Amino acid sequence: MAVSGKYGRVDIPKVGADEPVFILRAQDKLAEPAIEIYRLLAISHGYQLAHDLQKEIESFRNWSGPKKMPD
Repeated sequence: MAVSGKYGRVDIPKVGADEPVFILRAQDKLAEPAIEIYRLLAISHGYQLAHDLQKEIESFRNWSGPKKMPD
């Protein structure tokens, strides 16, 4: 379990029971650019997860559901 300020307790493997998490959803119009900024930060710090983040960005970009501003 993890704790989201908006969604409450969520079950995420390898995340501690009281560890705060921040969830971005594909329906959120700001999620894709936010992940892109995080990817650029990862690159600037030499982290190798940039490739994995690019896959996430593509999955958000290709999601066919409705998009809206976050509430």
